[in-house]
Amino acid sequence: MSVSDETTTVTDGIILTDAAAAKVKALLDQEGRDDLALRVAVQPGGCSGLRYQLFFDERSLDGDVVKEFGGVKVVTDRMSAPYLGGASIDFVDTIEKQGFTIDNPNATGSCACGDSFS
Repeated sequence: MSVSDETTTVTDGIILTDAAAAKVKALLDQEGRDDLALRVAVQPGGCSGLRYQLFFDERSLDGDVVKEFGGVKVVTDRMSAPYLGGASIDFVDTIEKQGFTIDNPNATGSCACGDSFS
């Protein structure tokens, strides 16, 4: 029974694709610091009501949800975690676009900029 609980925990959190993990690792290597984690948060704001925030953080907050992908720690605060369950973060690098994208099954709507959701 505890094995299925662990599986549920893993699939309920944020998912970082291999491409995104590689890009985050490259950025961390550029910084020259191995004590930083990628923090993913949801804040009020944006066109649709909520806005994603991705940034490097050295802090560990009470209630943080921590996962690791390819040597990269991804941290979510306890208030943001319910909004991000099952969300997938990818990194795209094409002629038209370069950057991180978030596919969030919890979002009921988003704006044209792609940075905010409801």
